[in-house]
Amino acid sequence: MELLQTVFEVFMRTYPGFLEATLITLKITAVALVLGTVLGLIFALMKISRSKILQTIANFYITIIRGTPLIVQIMFLYFGITSLIVLSGFWAGAIALGIHNGAYIAEIFRGAIQGIDKGQREASSSLGMTRAQSMRRIVFPQALKRSIPPLGNQFIITLKDSSLVYIISVPELFAMANREAAQSFQSLETYLVVGVYYLVLVMIFTYLLKLYENKLDVDK
Repeated sequence: MELLQTVFEVFMRTYPGFLEATLITLKITAVALVLGTVLGLIFALMKISRSKILQTIANFYITIIRGTPLIVQIMFLYFGITSLIVLSGFWAGAIALGIHNGAYIAEIFRGAIQGIDKGQREASSSLGMTRAQSMRRIVFPQALKRSIPPLGNQFIITLKDSSLVYIISVPELFAMANREAAQSFQSLETYLVVGVYYLVLVMIFTYLLKLYENKLDVDK
């Protein structure tokens, strides 16, 4: 009971700062998701293209990104790119998260596209559609619907991974928790509080994704 009381006191004392940090976490996650989805779609199409060069580029990107830790990618981008162009910690972190997630989203899209029955492509070809028209009108709408559940999971992972940008001094949730813990010497209570914030965000995100899946009848 004493721990719960202390956690509540920490929550009441810190919620204004944590709410501001929550907004930054949501903003950086949103930017990363948009960039990651665009990159994922581009590299998925490159990987399934007939061009060996495009396939090689896509495979190289996916292998490098999936084979190295996200925190290394964040540090590399922040200290590497910012030596050439001026980027704030927010944008460096968001871009790093977007590039990282793009590799995983590319594989989600690739699997969904290749999972569509080839007979549908053959049928569209017999109707006079080009390969691009078949992809746009027949294959991709079905693939997008199939990819919603794994994309949802990846989006939730992105939200939690955003905590790593604290390493480049972005004032998001985990950075706020570190600062509060150092100032108050109440580390356990502070990290319990920030854990609740992340849990609530994930639950809200999961609920919204479920609503979207039901609207699209993903299981059908």
